[in-house]
Parts: sequence; structure tokens; C-alpha cells
Amino acid sequence: MYTVEIYKVDKRTRAGERLVHKQDCNVRNYDEAEDFANNLIGKILRRNHGRYEIRQTWIIRENIMTGEKFEERYDRPAYCSPASESYWSM
Repeated sequence: MYTVEIYKVDKRTRAGERLVHKQDCNVRNYDEAEDFANNLIGKILRRNHGRYEIRQTWIIRENIMTGEKFEERYDRPAYCSPASESYWSM
């Protein structure tokens, strides 16, 4: 499973772009995710003033207390993840 993030050029922000859309796509490989992203960016951005990123939705991390491996979304904040020290120090 992959997640497509679409960024639009926006000079009002510090980074010069902003996230305008994020969508999960259930495809078999990266090439199909690229096709999905190209179709999606055409629907969302009227002019091609933007870019997309394709990321694997689920990644494997290790719990720092027990050492067990587990899957979590790539965009989970560090303070909510058992793989970070800040999670266990609260």
C-alpha cells in the first residue's frame, strides 16, 4: 500500500509549497502508484504548479522498551510511537 501526497507551489509559506491532498492507494507496485499520482495531480491542480510524493504507508519499527517489531504509518507523530523515547517518558 502506498500513500500519495500532493504539494502545491505557495510562496506565502516558508518552504515555498504546501500539502493540499493526501490519499492512500491500494496498488501492487510503485509504477502503478505513479500512474495513480499522475491522474490525481491532474484532477486536483488545474495548472501543473506542484509535485507529488509517493511513500510506503506502513513501515516497520522497533519498540524501544521490548525490542519487538511492529508496523505503523509513516506519518505517525513521534510522541505517539512506541519506537520513540518521548512516548515512554510521558
